[in-house]
Amino acid sequence: MPIRQSNRCDLVKQSDIRSMTLACAERGGINLAQGVCDLDVPEPVLQGAADAMREGYNVYTRFDGLPELRLAIAEKQRRFQGLNLDPETQIVVSAGATGAFQAACTALLEAGDEVLLFEPYYGYHVSTLRAMDVTPRFVPLHAPDWSFDDAELEAAASPRLRAVVLNTPCNPCGKVFSRAELERVADFCQAHDLFLFTDEIYEHFVYDGLEHVSPACLPGMEERTIAISGASKVFAVTGWRLGWASCHPRWREPIGHFNDLYYVCAPAPLQIGVARGITGLGQEYYHELAEDHGKKRDRFCEALKNAGLAPHVPQGAYYALADISSLPGRDSRERAMHLLERTGVACVPGRAFWHDGAGEGLARFCFAKRWPELNQACERLERLS
Repeated sequence: MPIRQSNRCDLVKQSDIRSMTLACAERGGINLAQGVCDLDVPEPVLQGAADAMREGYNVYTRFDGLPELRLAIAEKQRRFQGLNLDPETQIVVSAGATGAFQAACTALLEAGDEVLLFEPYYGYHVSTLRAMDVTPRFVPLHAPDWSFDDAELEAAASPRLRAVVLNTPCNPCGKVFSRAELERVADFCQAHDLFLFTDEIYEHFVYDGLEHVSPACLPGMEERTIAISGASKVFAVTGWRLGWASCHPRWREPIGHFNDLYYVCAPAPLQIGVARGITGLGQEYYHELAEDHGKKRDRFCEALKNAGLAPHVPQGAYYALADISSLPGRDSRERAMHLLERTGVACVPGRAFWHDGAGEGLARFCFAKRWPELNQACERLERLS
């Protein structure tokens, strides 16, 4: 047999997010495709990382991260969610939330398992599972409020089902799962003896007086929940690759061992920068962040309406799904490319977030931009009308 690439390469392709980013760069457009929060990094975060390099934080850390960061994460979760995490036994710092998800899935899932995801989903979750020979199953979220049906959830159960993946606030649709909805998911997990992997990276981007609830807070879910978050979005450091998983002490070592295998450790001085950002920035920082992005959401969704691209107004995160079915093209990719060619504004084809073609009439736009760039994108889109 001739030498060849792994069969896994057929499961992991360049995402539509990446390909639209490249197409946008080639045309010098405004990139609302990739979820890059291009705001200023808070000064305590930058200064903390710079100081850490001079202070000698330039070598390997323990596989689960520096104690300063784990302690800061635990205190932050106590402050915002009322969780009492032991920073020594319940937190693993990794190479971004994506790294934490990879390490957790490898530690806790087997090839041949099934995992349930709500749809629309974040593509990296699905690709990670498929690359591990884990089969994703899907339960639809129904527009306009992106609700789920208990009967459809129950119908997805099977003897091989091992876990549920829940993204709240949700990328791409911006749904913030209510406490009542999370309790229904928790009941399902307990009834079928499942893990719950949560992606909470947008936990501080919540609007309209809603609140983010971490499912780990719910009765009976402490042992089952692997809560994943990170600094990428909230501190605008997507390139730093700093995330973490918090979990019951039973799972910390296996997750940490795979984290060590894949990444050894997250960058040491950057861990200190994030730790000092968490400890040095008060509640007002997070409040202002959500308030600013709420205003950007309103401005951008109004522009989409004016352009004839009806938006699904998000409750959280910093993306808006919009109806692009009126644009020329046979599918969402061609319509997104038409929009880029005509306006210079890049979005992500809706096909990236559904497994069955249900998103072909939609596209995802990221509005986490500085005001001048966002206003320019809005003006370009509004010329469509």
